[in-house]
Amino acid sequence: MRITVSDYSETMKSFLADTGVRQELIERAMQLYQSGQEAELVRFLKLRRCNMVEDMHECQRKIDRIDYLIRQTKNNNHRKED
Repeated sequence: MRITVSDYSETMKSFLADTGVRQELIERAMQLYQSGQEAELVRFLKLRRCNMVEDMHECQRKIDRIDYLIRQTKNNNHRKED
């Protein structure tokens, strides 16, 4: 089954919005798509992906810190020596 240009356009808008891309950037992506600038669109999408991966890594660092505090609290290693 082949996706029509209209269907793909709507899918792109929906997916970008679902992933938290701001409206003005969605509009930029649509301009690139509609003007046939495929290489620029792929570059744009890869940049968005890279930003999301960076966000994911930052979130993982925060989770790791919480996990550390949980382990330390369970092991009572947080108490000061008197």
